[in-house]
Parts: sequence; structure tokens; C-alpha cells
Amino acid sequence: MGVVDILIKFGLVLIIFLISLVIAMYSTYAERKIAAFFQDRIGPNRAGPWGLLQPLADGGKMFLKEEIIPTHANAFLFIAGPSLAIMTACIGSAVIPWGQQMTIGTRVIDLQVADINVGLLYIFGVVSLGVYGVMIGGWASNNKYSLLGAIRAASQNISYEISMGLSIIALLMVTGTLSLRQIAEQQHSWHWNILYQPLGFLLFIVCAFAETNRTPFDLPECETELVGGYHTEYSSMKLGFYLFAEYINMFISSAVMATLYWGGYNYPGMDWVLAHTGPAIGPLIGVVVLFAKIFLFIFFFMWVRWTIPRFRYDQLMDLGWKILIPLAIANIIITGVWMTFIK
Repeated sequence: MGVVDILIKFGLVLIIFLISLVIAMYSTYAERKIAAFFQDRIGPNRAGPWGLLQPLADGGKMFLKEEIIPTHANAFLFIAGPSLAIMTACIGSAVIPWGQQMTIGTRVIDLQVADINVGLLYIFGVVSLGVYGVMIGGWASNNKYSLLGAIRAASQNISYEISMGLSIIALLMVTGTLSLRQIAEQQHSWHWNILYQPLGFLLFIVCAFAETNRTPFDLPECETELVGGYHTEYSSMKLGFYLFAEYINMFISSAVMATLYWGGYNYPGMDWVLAHTGPAIGPLIGVVVLFAKIFLFIFFFMWVRWTIPRFRYDQLMDLGWKILIPLAIANIIITGVWMTFIK
């Protein structure tokens, strides 16, 4: 790999990182506006036109607030918790194919940071590491509410990762690869995996809500019982890191679901568009299509939050172990029968 290729990869990493932060910032704005719409309110409208500068005002407030570390907290782990949470949230985007290869002059630019042949395993590894940030922060706070939130996050993560993994096994039976690039390419035009794995997608999106600690699975925070859950003792940008990590995880989860089940950057009529726009502009249209799908999923995350009440903890566990896991196993069996006798 030459110097120019390294610079291109570095630029791509920087662009994806900045896009992730901007989407996380404005997801807070969108969340409040959507909540206001559902509750017949106006929402943020003072900071800038239509309140568009509200995320910047919130970020400035986070930066300027006093840094507080509780007296009896483990100071090193108290800082390491949110740092690990935001780091694992950001590195998940490395294997997502954002578009087809672009050709500018004689140079081919791959719109993916790392095309590894075990991309799905990488995603699962990063997701499983993310819960350690919550666990460490909750334990290091030396607060019973934070500790309870951390324990809930750990058990919830373990429970729903099993169902998510089983739903992916059925998808792997159909695609035959762990590479996200190859999975996206197999869905060329309109041959999207949602047509072959509707139950698998339903299981995956439910587990994605649980993995990102979003309502109705936000038991680790659960302000009605645990004050603020695992981040009760946090303030300033350490709290901001936890909040940012949640929204970045929501963005990455949406990108993964769009790539695995909804065609990624593919869309009907793609070949005609590429033939008429060229190898430089055509792939950018695919990037726009992918982000449109991602924003639809983010809207769905927010819609559910302001529509469905939170589960009780026993209901959360029952759903994970007694319903989702048996459904995921049944989906694997159905997929195997379909591939053996029907396909």
C-alpha cells in the first residue's frame, strides 16, 4: 500500500468518525423534536433557526460543566468506563461498506475502511466489548444504583446476544460469507435479504434495541427505579461520552441492519444509474441511498421510544430466553429445510 493509499484510508476514517459524531449530535435534536411531535409540543426552538444549534449548546454545556469524581470511586476505572464505551462505539464502523468502489481518474477508492472476511464476527466482538464500558463505569462509581444498572446491562447483553447470533446464523446459511462487502454485493439491485429472512430481521432488530439499551429495553438506565442507572454519578463530558456512545451505537446498528437485510447501498435501477452517471458519481448515489435507509432506522428507534412503555425486568428476560431464542432456532431449521428442498 502506497503513501497515497494510506492517506486515502486515513481520510476515510476521519470522514466516518466526523459523520458518526455529527449524526450522534443531531440525533439528540431529532429525538427531542420527534418526542415533541408525538406529544403535541414544539421542542427545541431557541438556539438558532428552528433550534438547529441546540446540539452545539448542549455540547458546550457538557464541556464547561465541572468534572466530578466521587470520593470513594475508583478514579482510574471511573474514567476508563466512558472512554471504553465511546471507543467501542466508534470502531464498529470500520467494516461497513458505505458504497461501491469509486474510480477517479486511474485510482480506485474503496468506500470501506477494512474489508475483512470475518466482518460480522468483528461486529459481534466490538458489540460484546461495548458492555464492559457500562459495567466498569457502574461498578467504579461505588453507587448501588449504578451497580444495579451495570448488572442489568451485562445480563441483558448476554441474553440478547444469543438470539442475535442465532438470527445471523440463518443469514449466513443464505449468503455463505461473513464479509459485509460480499453480503452487500449479493443484494445487487433489489435482491435484498429481507425477502429471504424476514423472521431473522425481526429477531435482529429486537435484539438491536436491547443491545443499544433503547426503550423498551432501557433497563440499565431506568430513571424511575435507578435514578440514572450506570451513569448516575457521571457529569461533564464523561456523561457526554456515555450518551454519545448510545447514539453512535444506534447509528452503527442501523447501518449494519441496512447492509445485512435491506440491500445496503443497492437499490432498484442501480445499473442504469451507474451507466448514466459514471464510476465517480454513481457510487455516491449508493452512499446517499444507504444513509437514507440508516436514517429511516434511526427514526424507527426514536418512534418506538416515544410509543412503547418500558418492560419489567422479568418480562425482558422472558422475552429473550423463552421467545426469541426458540424463534431463532426455528428460523435456522426453516432456513435449512428451504435451502435443502425448495431453493
